[in-house]
Amino acid sequence: MGFIGFLILGLIAGAIAKAILPGNQGGGWVITLILGVLGAFLGGFLGSVIFGTGLENFFDISTWLLAIAGSVIVLVIYGALVGRRKRA
Repeated sequence: MGFIGFLILGLIAGAIAKAILPGNQGGGWVITLILGVLGAFLGGFLGSVIFGTGLENFFDISTWLLAIAGSVIVLVIYGALVGRRKRA
């Protein structure tokens, strides 16, 4: 997958992850892009380690599921860090 395709995948996966998780995570589209790309990296890494599949094809359902799952994990971590900072 190319660089632009990976950015698009990350942006969409980050937006879907924000829609899945309840509450207000904050951040605009730039934060969504960054968290989505980080989540896609994480999902691709975990997918290759656990399932033996990664983010090879843009239009493959496993690519999207891994990217969204990774984005949800990254968004939960981001929410915990930002939420902790706001409370202090």
